[in-house]
Amino acid sequence: MAEAEGHRWPDDQPFGRSTHVASEQTPKRRILEVAGIAHQAPIPQAVEIGGLVCSSAIFGADPETGALPLDAGRQTALIFQHVRTLLEQAGSGPEAIAKMTIYVRDDAFRDHVNREWLAMFPDPNDRPARHILRMDLRHEMLVQCEFIAVVGR
Repeated sequence: MAEAEGHRWPDDQPFGRSTHVASEQTPKRRILEVAGIAHQAPIPQAVEIGGLVCSSAIFGADPETGALPLDAGRQTALIFQHVRTLLEQAGSGPEAIAKMTIYVRDDAFRDHVNREWLAMFPDPNDRPARHILRMDLRHEMLVQCEFIAVVGR
C-alpha cells in the first residue's frame, strides 16, 4: 500500500509504521469461561482486555452434562445464563452489554429469545443493541449468541 505524503501518526511515524511495542502498560487478555462447556476449536468463550469483553459464539450447552438440550427454549435460557456467568467473571453484569448478536436456526425461536431478552433487560430505556440472524448452525445448536460489553466503569 502506498504511503500518502504528509500523513503521520502523532509520534511522527508514517501510518502503518509505528514504533510502539507492547509494554507493562499494554492491557493483558483475561480469558473468561463457563465451567463444564467448551468450544471444540482452541478458542476461549470470551476475553476481557482493557475493560472490553468480546465473546466467541455462546451456545446453550448444559454445564452439568456438556450436552446440548434438544429444546430451543432451554438452549436459549442456558445461553443467557452463560452470558451472565461470563460477565460476572469480568466483574460486571448484563448492564455492561453494548451489543448482542443472536443466531437462530429457525425464526420461530425468536419468541424464546425475546422472553429471555425481556427477563434480562426489562427496562425498554436501558437495553443494548441487538441483531437476530437466521443461520444454519452446526451440530444440534438451535440458538447461539455473541456479545460485546464494557466493564469496569
